[in-house]
Amino acid sequence: MPRSTHRTPSTASEGPMSYAIFQLARAHRARAGAMLREMDLHPGQELLLMQLLDRDGQTQSELLESVGLDHSTVSKSLRRMQDAGLLVREPAAHDRRVMVVHLTDKGRAMREPITAMWQALEETSARDLSAQQAEAFVRTAYAIADAINSGVLPREESE
Repeated sequence: MPRSTHRTPSTASEGPMSYAIFQLARAHRARAGAMLREMDLHPGQELLLMQLLDRDGQTQSELLESVGLDHSTVSKSLRRMQDAGLLVREPAAHDRRVMVVHLTDKGRAMREPITAMWQALEETSARDLSAQQAEAFVRTAYAIADAINSGVLPREESE
C-alpha cells in the first residue's frame, strides 16, 4: 500500500483523524462532483434521485429527512431538477400545501448512470484496499458518523 504524503498541520496535531476525514471528504466530493457534472447533475441531486428511485412519490419533507440536507438546498435542487425534466412536483391530494415529488421517464433513466457512477467512485476509492480493509473502513466510518450525530460532547478535562 502506498505511503501517504499528506502532512497534518501542527494546529491539527491533536485531531489527526478529524483532519484526515476532512481531507477524505474533500477529495471524495471533488471526484464525485466531476463525475456528476459529466451527467449534467449537481452534487446532491444524485442523492435525491436515489431516494426517489427507491420510492417515487415522496413529499419534499420526506426527501429532506432522508438526505439530511437543509430545506433551501433541497428546494433549489428540486427546482433545478424539475427544470431539467428529471421530476415533477405537484400538490398532494390530501393537502395542497404539501408537495409530492415524482420522477419523469428521464429521471427514472438516471438509475443506471448513477449506479455506474457510484460503482466507479467505489472502485477508485478502494483501489489500494483489500476487501477486509474496505469493509472495516465502512464499519468505522459509520461508527464515527454515529458518534458525531449522537450530540454527546467530550468531557471537559476539569471534570
